[in-house]
Amino acid sequence: MTDAQASDTQPRTAIVTGGARGIGAAIARRLSADGFNVAVLDLDEAGAKATAASIVESGGKAIGVAADVSDEDAVRAAVAQVAAELGPPVIVVNNAGVTRDNLIFKMTTTDWDTVMNVHLRGAFLVTKAAQSYMVEARYGRIVNVSSTSALGNRGQVNYSAAKAGLQGFTKALAFELGKFGVTANAVAPGFVETEMTKATAARMGVAFEDYIKRATDANPVGRVGQPEDIAHVVSFFVSEGAGYVSGQVIYAAGGPRA
Repeated sequence: MTDAQASDTQPRTAIVTGGARGIGAAIARRLSADGFNVAVLDLDEAGAKATAASIVESGGKAIGVAADVSDEDAVRAAVAQVAAELGPPVIVVNNAGVTRDNLIFKMTTTDWDTVMNVHLRGAFLVTKAAQSYMVEARYGRIVNVSSTSALGNRGQVNYSAAKAGLQGFTKALAFELGKFGVTANAVAPGFVETEMTKATAARMGVAFEDYIKRATDANPVGRVGQPEDIAHVVSFFVSEGAGYVSGQVIYAAGGPRA
């Protein structure tokens, strides 16, 4: 019996938010390769469906679902759809995220609220909607995608606060849900080469190649991260063998902080 199989031999179902591209898409593909049914949730419906289609083409079972993770009704409907089409979602990866970087004296309340709503409110709503399936199954895995920015980063008071908040959220969930066989952990990526980091370089007026070289030179392992690096960590956290690991944060950054 594989990690993805329940006692009745049916594959378990995983929800990955922000799965249209980048780290989320890599996580969705990795969980499918591990044997899970995968629901790809994203505000970008076309992107979510494209990721799901690539999984199906590779022999997996997946659906793409459009949902704004900060909208309670949309999340409730999306999770119900996943349960109906793929089975009870007992794996949740809260990966959806946005950046609205600026120094605090320039940052608007909209910039602050947008980041908080997607990262924190979104993780809360998706987890709340899915945890009932986990409690009923007496089994579950929750993985929240934080960031090294949780340790503080200039120009990111909103993003840093949200990513630090996800770590506290993770630890509280571990206490609350552990007795139901549910673990909660977080992975905190460092620099990962994605469309988001490419957009960050553009906002800074720096060529992406130079941006990557700067990050590579500063990294102890001499390279920047790839989405698949983060997907590997998530794969461990959701595995059967990680059942005694909960409330933990792994910094996947090539060093203590890079």
